[in-house]
Amino acid sequence: MAKKMKISNNIRKLRFFADEMTQLELAEKAGASRQTIVALEAGKYTPSLEMAFRIADVFGVEIGEVFQREVEGNEE
Repeated sequence: MAKKMKISNNIRKLRFFADEMTQLELAEKAGASRQTIVALEAGKYTPSLEMAFRIADVFGVEIGEVFQREVEGNEE
């Protein structure tokens, strides 16, 4: 049985350190809607791999600095 995986992110923190970039600015640079960025930051949406790379590229960081995974459940 597959374990449940939760994806968390540092988008809000990265926006803050990028001269307080707005959600709209990030959305425009990443080719997404502002609503998508809102949902990502709130953890209500998991991005496609392509979108995850686009967001990392906007900040000039590796994808692992933006998104992290947490595996839920017992180790087998």
